[in-house]
Amino acid sequence: MTHTMQEQDSAAHATGQSTRAVIAEGAGGPDVLRVVSRARPVPGPGQILVSVHAAGVNRPDVMQRQGNYPPPPGASDVFGLELAGIVAELGEGVTDFAKGDRVMALVHSGAYADWAVVDAPIALKLPHAMSMVEAGAFPETFFTVWSNVFERAALQPGETLLIHGGTSGIGTTAIQLAKALGSTVIVTAGSDDKCAAATRLGADHAINYRTQDFVDAARDLTGGTGPDVILDMVGGPYVQRNIELLAPDGRIAQIAFQQGSQAQLDLLPLLMKRGTITASTLRARPVEMKAKLARALSDKVLPLIAEGRVRPLIDSEYPLDRVADAHGRMDGGEHIGKIVLTMNSED
Repeated sequence: MTHTMQEQDSAAHATGQSTRAVIAEGAGGPDVLRVVSRARPVPGPGQILVSVHAAGVNRPDVMQRQGNYPPPPGASDVFGLELAGIVAELGEGVTDFAKGDRVMALVHSGAYADWAVVDAPIALKLPHAMSMVEAGAFPETFFTVWSNVFERAALQPGETLLIHGGTSGIGTTAIQLAKALGSTVIVTAGSDDKCAAATRLGADHAINYRTQDFVDAARDLTGGTGPDVILDMVGGPYVQRNIELLAPDGRIAQIAFQQGSQAQLDLLPLLMKRGTITASTLRARPVEMKAKLARALSDKVLPLIAEGRVRPLIDSEYPLDRVADAHGRMDGGEHIGKIVLTMNSED
């Protein structure tokens, strides 16, 4: 049975051990973030304690900072959904890891810290060629893309994938995985420079949505049929436009709503195309479900990492004490790939 955060906190205080950790004082811009001293977490049964070396910065972190995406009930208020580091301690019943193992993991919260507790079934051992910074940028986007694009939307080799926000962390991950597994990739992005970055990464076509109508452009690029799968994190007015563009028997994977979660829809085109809209989030899902995803990534994706065919694209690195600058970079929207925090923990 997993220890509650309160139980872990009490146990850590009893040992006198501490960790730097990032929390928010109120809701707002990057200036609400604080690096504070917290009790070092203690692993419960089925968990591992990780000395964190890198933690990815993600859009859900920004939403949490703004007060729009609270942690699940019982989870820590420490920020961060993904991390990489060294196993320092094993909880009861953990047999798949040893002290000193290099690991990366998806977490409910708590990654922006020198030390973090991880549910062992969700952790993955790093391929030898993978750096800690790359590993810290891996779990959130790769878990999300695999779950939504390849499992829920069932993208197949030979099909066409349209990715909105092609140079985001999610976008750069989806480009590489879709190309490595045999699909054609079209992306949208907000500048010519970002479009060029997406094509360098492997996208077959890139549409600057500020200068082109993405529906007309993507329809032309697919010979009038539209993409088989659309990965969307924009929402709002894009929902109807995605439906209009979608190929017959196509699937839309909705993973966020940067322009709002409400839209006025005409669903007749979806009906006539036999289309599907699927939507999901990962953060509050059970450990068992995330563990299944971890096994799929271990089988299907880590070999691609080991072969050098797929890599997390790193935009920039910031030490933990500059977390506000890292969030400022995310807010500015100019990043291409992942923003990563780095730590210098004791191992």
